[in-house]
Amino acid sequence: MRAIWKGAVSFGLVNVPVRLYSATENHDVQFRQVHRTDGGRIRYKRFCTIDGEEVAYDDIAKGYETEDGNMIVLTDEDMSDLPTRSSKEISVEKFVPEEQIDPMLLDKSYYLEPDKSATKPYVLLREALEVQGRMAVVTVSIRTRMTMAVLRVRDGVIVMQTMLWPDEIRAADFATIEDQEVSEREMSMARMLIDELAGDYDPDEYEDDYAQAVEALVRAKLEGGEVQQVESDEEESGEVVDLLAALARSVEKAKASRGESSEPAAKAPAKKSTAKTATKKAAAKKAPAKKAAAKKTAAKKSTAKKAPAKKAPAKATKKKAS
Repeated sequence: MRAIWKGAVSFGLVNVPVRLYSATENHDVQFRQVHRTDGGRIRYKRFCTIDGEEVAYDDIAKGYETEDGNMIVLTDEDMSDLPTRSSKEISVEKFVPEEQIDPMLLDKSYYLEPDKSATKPYVLLREALEVQGRMAVVTVSIRTRMTMAVLRVRDGVIVMQTMLWPDEIRAADFATIEDQEVSEREMSMARMLIDELAGDYDPDEYEDDYAQAVEALVRAKLEGGEVQQVESDEEESGEVVDLLAALARSVEKAKASRGESSEPAAKAPAKKSTAKTATKKAAAKKAPAKKAAAKKTAAKKSTAKKAPAKKAPAKATKKKAS
């Protein structure tokens, strides 16, 4: 894991230096928009609706649209005057009972790791929170904007969860649910149904079958040779997102770094190879339906080994040209 923020938890005269790690990751399957006939990526141009001219990124500003449809243009100078904070401090405002925090207010989760020199005060805070059954309500600045958050303990680690502002929670603004009379017999049957389905929550019993099905579909097309060879786009940034790599990350919950090279075309083959290997390993651990597809990997390995040999001359030509 890589720390995304460094600072300190501050309460009273105690200061605990910590590093912040993202505690969750989104494994939604990501697709690209492509041309149906040749697989080419779809690009959108930024243009002005008034003069129809294409607009360079440097000429784009922030605009606030009023209720009557007018636009207020905000300059960089305007934005710099807004209240921002760059403090590296997680400031404890108060310690509150856990039951007072509505789960709907909780947003993004982060792990807090102490510096080696701050292990003792970190453990002290962790134990005090658990014994007292309380959460610490804190303020913190992430990416210059101050937000509210809570500190709580999970599996021996202090977790910081950012909070939504109270006015960001929408009211259940629909027809009032009228009370209905419920007979004792109906209530008894409802209790019996609940008792019948009662049990403990085990996260390992649930899995994202959609992501697994997409992975199997893509692998089947890959092994069947249904692949569009698309030349790299020079206007594209160095970040290359490979579908199979994304699927492998979602299945194995691994953090595969995206390409940061200025030559995305040169890195693409290596990423595809990694994605195939990771996907095949994940397939062996998943549902039986995927095991049938995994049996075909032996034939695919020989093809994968030959692929780099064919591309070698192309790489040599590029070096001579340079």
